[in-house]
Amino acid sequence: MYQLCPSILSADFNRLGEQIKILENEGVEWLHIDVMDGDFVPSISFGMPVIKSIRKESKMFFDVHLMVTEPERYIQDFVNCGADSITVHAEACEDLERTIERIKDAGVKVGVSIKPATPVNDISHMLEDVDMVLVMTVQPGFGGQKYLNECTEKIEELRELIDREHADVDIQVDGGINDETMETVMKAGANLLVAGSYVFNGDLASNIKHITKRMQHIKEEIE
Repeated sequence: MYQLCPSILSADFNRLGEQIKILENEGVEWLHIDVMDGDFVPSISFGMPVIKSIRKESKMFFDVHLMVTEPERYIQDFVNCGADSITVHAEACEDLERTIERIKDAGVKVGVSIKPATPVNDISHMLEDVDMVLVMTVQPGFGGQKYLNECTEKIEELRELIDREHADVDIQVDGGINDETMETVMKAGANLLVAGSYVFNGDLASNIKHITKRMQHIKEEIE
């Protein structure tokens, strides 16, 4: 399953409801929601009130990425406001196994994320416990950064590991996705692609049509 996951961090918040409707009309099924606390990452984004507000207007799959310190404190709050999936950073959790268990107990899908400098080996033992691994392909905290080429090898390593273990785990990538890097990450083994400025800069509907067509073309090459 290949999915485009537009990141609302790059949306126009003055037109957020309207832009989400455009995404839905263009057939987008996932919405990537970056929550930043100004501690784990330097930036502060938004929290529960925004998610609760857009949840009323959308049936999309809400993929909530918690870039926060000690995310276990907020799991139930994000589930209550409409998260369908919660991804936490391996580097941010005092007890990663316990945090993952709490997310599963809350009844939503669970992901674990690693920064560019964190080796795949740090989370390889968790594959049977998660639905998704998010590989950050830029330093987390800011949109519009360039893709870090050294992350391609990590995606390949993770794909090989998942296939070897016959694990039912998606690989999501986040950071610097464009026409060129989309092909790189898909051929390396990623199937969930987070994109911000690539989606929201310019005409949104046209961008989605172009990206969807490009993804389909690469998918056919892979298969």
